[in-house]
Amino acid sequence: MNNNSSGSLAGRKFRLLLPIAAIVLAGAYWISRSDAPPPAGAAEAAKASSRPALTVSLTTPQSLDWPLVLPANGSVVAWQEAVIGAEIANYRITEVRVQVGDIVKKGQVLARTASDTVASEVAEARATVAELEAGAAEAKGNAERAKELREKGFYSAQLNAQYQTAQHTAQARLAAARARQQGADLKMSKTGVLAPDDGVISARSATVGSLTQQGQELFRLIRGGRLEWRAEVPSADLGKVKTGVVAALTAPGGEVVKGTVRAVSPSVDPQTRNGLVYVDLPATSAIRAGMFARGEFSLAQSPALTLPQTAVVLREGFSYVFRMEGEDRVAQVKVNLGRRVGERVEIVSGLDPAAPVVASGAGFLADGDVVKVVAGVAK
Repeated sequence: MNNNSSGSLAGRKFRLLLPIAAIVLAGAYWISRSDAPPPAGAAEAAKASSRPALTVSLTTPQSLDWPLVLPANGSVVAWQEAVIGAEIANYRITEVRVQVGDIVKKGQVLARTASDTVASEVAEARATVAELEAGAAEAKGNAERAKELREKGFYSAQLNAQYQTAQHTAQARLAAARARQQGADLKMSKTGVLAPDDGVISARSATVGSLTQQGQELFRLIRGGRLEWRAEVPSADLGKVKTGVVAALTAPGGEVVKGTVRAVSPSVDPQTRNGLVYVDLPATSAIRAGMFARGEFSLAQSPALTLPQTAVVLREGFSYVFRMEGEDRVAQVKVNLGRRVGERVEIVSGLDPAAPVVASGAGFLADGDVVKVVAGVAK
């Protein structure tokens, strides 16, 4: 009886010891495994993490003297535009000699009106003058003879006065006839519509067969072919712009046209609070009257810390450059930008003037990336 109970107790102890022994053996196994080399996959991952993300060239900020510029918008208009019409009314246009875009000289005939009626008026006036010239000559002779006879006592003073009066009347009538002839000749000259100045025809409404009207516009002329840029400048900046300042316009086609400030408006628009700056422009086909153009005024020179635009990355509305940290690692640095001239941009703040930065390809980098630097420093 006692032997059976002791045997069953020993069996239970043996079953309890088995799990404990298994745990001990597992712990010993994992301890021995910790001294073994890491798996091949982990080694490959560690090796890949140290590979360069990009091969880059470096550059350093350069200090350059750049102009202080004032941007502005405005319209290109004619310096002065002359409205040309016929000086005589109710005459039919018989000929139009110019088209829009033609370059004309002062006094050049632009159009002609019918001259038949005016020609008859001129002929009538000349005939009247000829008749009155003859009458005036006869009256003058009579007056001279009457004066001689009066001195000899043959004519009375009253009769002599009558001859003298007839002479003066004939001369007055002749002068009036000559004035009418001059008016007819002037009217004949007005049958041709003439250019009042050198320039370019910018508009034409004259058509053959139509009747001229008083004050009717037939042509528009850009005087001298001169154009100007009327830039709108805020009143706070208007005092900075002086006569003679150079302005650079960007035409719609991308061409840059330089002009000179001729005048600054003495008043400001009360609605927009902007003043006009008048800029004389050179003759060029890049700009035309009526165009809208953006431009800037070069006010002065000031030093600027600059980098190539390829070194600057725009992310989430901010500007960054990648500065070298150590020999092969980059750090992303936030910077503030200023002026832009050509392919370079001004760094206002956020970067050490002597710091080397990635010159190009920065858009493919992230903060802390490992890079391979090629020999030389980019400009």
